[in-house]
Amino acid sequence: MTPFTKCPVCGGELIHKQVEKLLRGGMHTAVVKVRAEVCLRCGERLYSQETVGQFEEIRKKLEQQETAGFHPLGMSFEVKVS
Repeated sequence: MTPFTKCPVCGGELIHKQVEKLLRGGMHTAVVKVRAEVCLRCGERLYSQETVGQFEEIRKKLEQQETAGFHPLGMSFEVKVS
């Protein structure tokens, strides 16, 4: 998946697992479930080039409000606390 055998940040062991990634574009946010290499020591996530390309496509769609085919998860709210 990635060219690394150890974490490039801390040198820790990498494991392959499914993670959730939040992507923002304009006023919209998407939750994407993808496979990644995750460091057991520091938590750094490494994604394949193909996955990063998909992230960019999704962000672009969100910015342009092209959300046909996306499944709503609910509503989000901004709360300002003094």
